[in-house]
Amino acid sequence: MGMLHKYYKQSATYKVFIALIDILTDFLDTLGKITQNGICVIKSLLKGHIDFKELIYQCSRFGVSSLPITLTIVGMTSVIVTSQVALEMVKQGGGNYIGMMMSILIIREVAVIMSGFAIISMIGSSLASELATMRVTEQIDAIEVLKVNSVEYLFVPRVLSGILMMPFITLIAAAVGIIAGAITADLFAGLNYRAYFDSAWLGIYMKDLWVSLLKAVFFGGTIALISCSCGYFASGGAKGVGLATTKAVVWSFVAIVIWDMIFAIAFFF
Repeated sequence: MGMLHKYYKQSATYKVFIALIDILTDFLDTLGKITQNGICVIKSLLKGHIDFKELIYQCSRFGVSSLPITLTIVGMTSVIVTSQVALEMVKQGGGNYIGMMMSILIIREVAVIMSGFAIISMIGSSLASELATMRVTEQIDAIEVLKVNSVEYLFVPRVLSGILMMPFITLIAAAVGIIAGAITADLFAGLNYRAYFDSAWLGIYMKDLWVSLLKAVFFGGTIALISCSCGYFASGGAKGVGLATTKAVVWSFVAIVIWDMIFAIAFFF
């Protein structure tokens, strides 16, 4: 029996099982820490404990710095989609619906999702590595020695900047995406701009716009909260910084996809 147990522990099945248990444990532990930090951030916001100077800096970092890559990704996505469907729709007599289709697609999904992905790649990873470096170099410990609430000091400006700036980024990205679609439809399918924008205007509903902006608020806050939390609890030197950054990016991607599914079920089913 002892030998059987020994061989079982060396089997691939046992190793996979243990790996899954470790992943699940890490998932629940990280989720609990993120929730705890989120509650602390909400309490600080309700109390009005906000460093406005730091908030302005983080808003500039979150919004202005990430805008070029965000607009590039959304614009190129619009060009790719329009180039593949516009000509076929014109051939089938559906040219007057291209603008409507693209406006619905961009406002509901492409603008906010692609903006979220761009923010995660550029800002989320930066936030995680910044706080992880502060943790492994004991800067956060020094803040706490000075009797300063480190979560309130480090998290509130970053999370609030994500909440405030993400809707503006989404609006600008949506406008760029729709315009890029119009140019592409004209070049690839010969659809004039008037027909495209008339159709796009008919496809834009206030509900879609408000849902997209609300979604952006949740995306921005979630990305900042997860990235800061993963960096805040980093350990293990330079390797720990890398692991924290990777975890922040992966978790943020998964989180915004889950949020997107929740919004789709809640508002469009």
